[in-house]
Amino acid sequence: MHQIVFNEISAAELSAIPTLEQLELVSAFKVDEDCLKDKPSDKRFGVVERDGRKIYRFRSKDYRIYFTLEEDGTVVVQRLLHADSLNDFLFRSGIGKGSEDQKLGASRSFWKLIDDGEHANRK
Repeated sequence: MHQIVFNEISAAELSAIPTLEQLELVSAFKVDEDCLKDKPSDKRFGVVERDGRKIYRFRSKDYRIYFTLEEDGTVVVQRLLHADSLNDFLFRSGIGKGSEDQKLGASRSFWKLIDDGEHANRK
């Protein structure tokens, strides 16, 4: 189990979710070494990669949590997106075939979202 930290952007995204859904989402979000593999056995987890950068994805019901892992083992939540907003993003970006993670890995706009999260202050 790792310490989980939300940055300002992801904390605001979490607070916009109804309280019971917040509790369910945070309760389900447990990170262990298996979920940090390139091909995790738990299908809720995935890895998005581009140009040597790697960000992990956790899928729960209608939400996606995108997070990084620091050298000390701290999990930093960079973005928390609703599936509808993500699907809308993929559609508007005109991203083609492939898995959700492959599509996002190829999208400059997605990495801009992540960069914004990485540069936000932590809560």
